[in-house]
Amino acid sequence: MTLRRSQVRILSAPLMAYVYILQSQINARYYIGSTNDFSRRIDEHNQGKSAYTKLTRPFDLVFSKKYLTLKEARQVEYKLKKLKSRKIIEMIVKDKEIKLV
Repeated sequence: MTLRRSQVRILSAPLMAYVYILQSQINARYYIGSTNDFSRRIDEHNQGKSAYTKLTRPFDLVFSKKYLTLKEARQVEYKLKKLKSRKIIEMIVKDKEIKLV
């Protein structure tokens, strides 16, 4: 049996996504982000390609967590940013765990 290209369904591995926290070496402030290309995104921050973090680089990666989908990672990022609490971010960095209800 010969299958035509239109009849073949290609299964690909799901992309992993990440929530990450960077800390500026200049002013010690934190930046929270999410991405499905972790290495590229961290490089962009440290090369000044991100407008929001351009003036406070270089950064240290202080936390990252892997998620199955970018949607899930973005939801966690949004919740963390909405908290606007340095104490909570520092607790996450220290404990290496995100505890959101």
